[in-house]
Amino acid sequence: MFQKGIKKIFQKWTIVPIVAFITFALTELASRNPSFVESYYSQNIYPKIAGVFSVISNIFPFSLDDQFYILLIATTILLVLLLLFKKNSIKKSGKIVVNILASTYILFYVLWGFNYYREDLNTRLEIKEQKPDSATFVQNLEILIEKTNHSACTFEMFDKKEIDLLIESSYKRLAPLLKITYPSGKRKDKKITFSRFFAQAGISGYYGPFFNEVHVNTNILPIEYPFVLAHEKAHQLGITSEAEANFYAWLVCTQSNSKQLQYSANLHILKFFLLQGYQLEEYSKIVSKIDESVITDFQRIRKNWEKLRNEKVEKTASKVNHAYLKTNKVERGIEDYQGVVKYVLDFSMDTTFKNKHNLNLN
Repeated sequence: MFQKGIKKIFQKWTIVPIVAFITFALTELASRNPSFVESYYSQNIYPKIAGVFSVISNIFPFSLDDQFYILLIATTILLVLLLLFKKNSIKKSGKIVVNILASTYILFYVLWGFNYYREDLNTRLEIKEQKPDSATFVQNLEILIEKTNHSACTFEMFDKKEIDLLIESSYKRLAPLLKITYPSGKRKDKKITFSRFFAQAGISGYYGPFFNEVHVNTNILPIEYPFVLAHEKAHQLGITSEAEANFYAWLVCTQSNSKQLQYSANLHILKFFLLQGYQLEEYSKIVSKIDESVITDFQRIRKNWEKLRNEKVEKTASKVNHAYLKTNKVERGIEDYQGVVKYVLDFSMDTTFKNKHNLNLN
């Protein structure tokens, strides 16, 4: 009787859901032990996974992750049709759906998702947390404006391959500082299959965890490309937090000798600083220090996205992204993107850290 009971519990269709439950238990343990995740998964296991899967995915010129999502949607539609035409039972369809969801869940965390539970940026990079007052914030904002003005340049001569090589070179040089295992595979960016739809949702790029792929939306302007590419490469290198990926992209680009990389990154981060400082009394005076050419570039980017965005699609995408981030214990959800301001301030104010790593502060 006992053996029969065990057999019933562990029927073939239940194996994957049981493994998914074990994976969930492991994520709970991981969230309580970030140093363990950092040492064993993020620094050792994940780089090997990235090395294998990114090499495989780079064989194909199109996005394998996009095809995977299309397959999931097509399978769902097929199951519904089979039910409607009574070619499949609800019980059988239910088992298939549960196994598909469980398999996707397992793959997500094993292939990349456990990085959500690694040590936070300040601990990992040994940057001291700061508590800047308004005056310090304004001072750093003005410095950022000055750097943005100084790095301003045109993108008439724009070479994606060269940009990619420059970003890779910077990541390689800064790998010890950034606590990443370089190279961890290959990071050639791919086009998003449905770039226009993603643009309607306000998405400039995304990282595909199932096949270790970096994607950049074809609808973005050249001036945005270096920062977006560096941001998605950060995800491929095991950085899950959007704020941290923004910081990595900014640091990698601004530490390059390329003015195009510097300008793209400074322009992007300046936007976050201006949003945070919007209610300052001296805001108008601060903004007046931004060069006209920089303001023009801000306007060009805004107008381009206004043409592309669809309000309903963007709101839905934002809610889905917010729920996704919260599920992975990113407390601020979609507001995590804005957290890059804190990291830039922590970095800018920690002179010991900057001097120790001999960083270019110009």
